[in-house]
Amino acid sequence: MKTVQSARPWGGGNFSAIRDTTLLHGGDVSTDAELMDRIARGSQDAAELLFQRYRQPVWQFFRRRVSDPAVAEELAQDTFVAVIEGAARYEGRGAFRSYLFGIAYNVLLAERRNHARRAAEPLDADPPSPGVAHPDAGIWVRRALATLDENDREILMLREYEELSYQEIAELRRTPLNTVRSQLFRARLALKHALEARTAQPARRSHVSR
Repeated sequence: MKTVQSARPWGGGNFSAIRDTTLLHGGDVSTDAELMDRIARGSQDAAELLFQRYRQPVWQFFRRRVSDPAVAEELAQDTFVAVIEGAARYEGRGAFRSYLFGIAYNVLLAERRNHARRAAEPLDADPPSPGVAHPDAGIWVRRALATLDENDREILMLREYEELSYQEIAELRRTPLNTVRSQLFRARLALKHALEARTAQPARRSHVSR
């Protein structure tokens, strides 16, 4: 796989210098807009290519604004999930990087609001119970996890249940750190799709029963 850019590589740290980015993969040249179109049509490969292309600059965006690098990584992943969820609405009117960083900025603002709300909560306040709104949520997650590929399921459990850092997962699995990031991104997408498929079933049954 080879990256072709009209300016110096984004790995140099100056993301604003990038004018247009294409990716050669197996002889196929894909622009950002083409990747978004493929993502909108359900291509997981295109989603992973887009993630690999822009993970570093998006992470740097958050790292400059968040003190904890692990939080920056989580926010970067949230950004890409939001990009993928909105791929069908992407119109490509301006530069893709402007669109991408607009989403990243909204994710950052949401995190700041959540942080401010947590800081304002009294220490003796009872945390809201997710079971009140969705009593079967835990069951849905476990069943959705069971449908995943073994590697996807394992890396998700290490991160979400054992709460290992990205570096700790890389060391435990003897895998490069960037590979762990890509695997987690793919696994979260797979879990999201599995959950959407399962949570849609009760709604369909309820609609039919009317």
